Amino acid sequence: MMKFSKIFLAASAAMLTCGAYAASDADIAKLGSTLTPVGAEKAANKDGSIPAWTGGSMQAPAGWKIGQLRPNPYAAEKPLYSITAANAAQYQAKLSPGQIELLKTIKGYRMDVYPTHRSCGYPDIVYQRTKENAKIAKMAADGFQLGSATGSGFPFPVPSNGVELIWNHKLRYEGQGRIEPNYTMLSPRKGSSDFLKLEYTAKYLVPFQSPNTKAIADANGVEFYFFQESTAPAALAGTLFAGVYKLQTTNEGWQYFPGQRRVRKLSTYAYDAPLIGLENTYYVDQAWMYNGMLDRYSYKLIGKQEMIVQYNSFSLRDSKRFTDKTMFGLDQINPDARRYETHRVWKVEATVRPGQRHSAPKRVFYIDEDTWAIIVVDMYDAQGKMQRVQEGSVTPIWEIGACDASQDFVSYDLPSGRYFADIFTLGQPETDWLAGAQGRLKPDMFSEDFLRRAGSR
Repeated sequence: MMKFSKIFLAASAAMLTCGAYAASDADIAKLGSTLTPVGAEKAANKDGSIPAWTGGSMQAPAGWKIGQLRPNPYAAEKPLYSITAANAAQYQAKLSPGQIELLKTIKGYRMDVYPTHRSCGYPDIVYQRTKENAKIAKMAADGFQLGSATGSGFPFPVPSNGVELIWNHKLRYEGQGRIEPNYTMLSPRKGSSDFLKLEYTAKYLVPFQSPNTKAIADANGVEFYFFQESTAPAALAGTLFAGVYKLQTTNEGWQYFPGQRRVRKLSTYAYDAPLIGLENTYYVDQAWMYNGMLDRYSYKLIGKQEMIVQYNSFSLRDSKRFTDKTMFGLDQINPDARRYETHRVWKVEATVRPGQRHSAPKRVFYIDEDTWAIIVVDMYDAQGKMQRVQEGSVTPIWEIGACDASQDFVSYDLPSGRYFADIFTLGQPETDWLAGAQGRLKPDMFSEDFLRRAGSR
């Protein structure tokens, strides 16, 4: 049985007695005292396997410069223990059913568990705006859209229900925008050894994280803008995509095909539409662990628990230690590159609402308390069988003073026995995390007209 924290139980009791729950003055006073400034429990756990939060480790190592390979400050550490199919039952209370399924079904699957470091902190403006949001943020009348919030802060640092937790994930602070050379990798079909590798240059602009955003209207209702240019394989080079991910309406997306020399609007760029070219192994709303409108599910807040998750994942980006050939196995990411730690997570169960549909009628989200990032997702099909398992990871990004949970995702599709590794940067030029803050990205670079002009050059 899960052991819920005293803080969670108190919040749950308030929620059950009064329905929609706004943060009280007493709750707000906890931010920065018993809670971290963004709402996590500050104290260590009972056995000390999760240490107290002391501000994070956001200072870059001496000698490191922006643009250089990011050194791993924990490289000398050894695993405390390893979890395999043989001993998974011993650790079942700290694993999701999906993680257990991966241990059981993938030969040689292993989870090396290291000392826990609560390395994530945020800039002062995030702490300030988060406290403001605790007083003013609210959901819209429909219960799914965000009604009001100020930018650069988490909207619900003392959440009362599942949908508020999902909004904290959607609006987590990872800077104002970035330029990101990356690639995706789809593992081979059974009996083959041929991976599908797609390479891109991606650009993100996040107006909601601008210090000038005091309300949703200041960001023009946009959660973030996204632009992607395919660079390999040769057959797809020059294919362009632009997307606008909105706070209160469905995503919009356009694609430019160089062979046709025209831009086409994507009519189903949301929910469970399959991502083009990935052989029906990945839905649009799986990107970044979960994205888009929230209206097809009901979200039940189950509680908070201790869980073994990927954290401080410097090795996934270490091109001195790994290459594509040594990182991507036929059935899984190299276990030597995966670092697991014990952290506290929130658990939210999403089930399809009456009258709605989705190819994954049930999802269970596990959300890191220190970053509000969804870090594990178990996805079930209509028969209640495990369909897919997603694992994310958290890595400190010193130049923005925050942690990144928007790279290095893996989705395991259990029926096909294949996995999809999304937004990997191993061996690529370092991500330009300051492109948005320093003005190298503008909203007009993410429009249908810009796509048309860029494609005709």
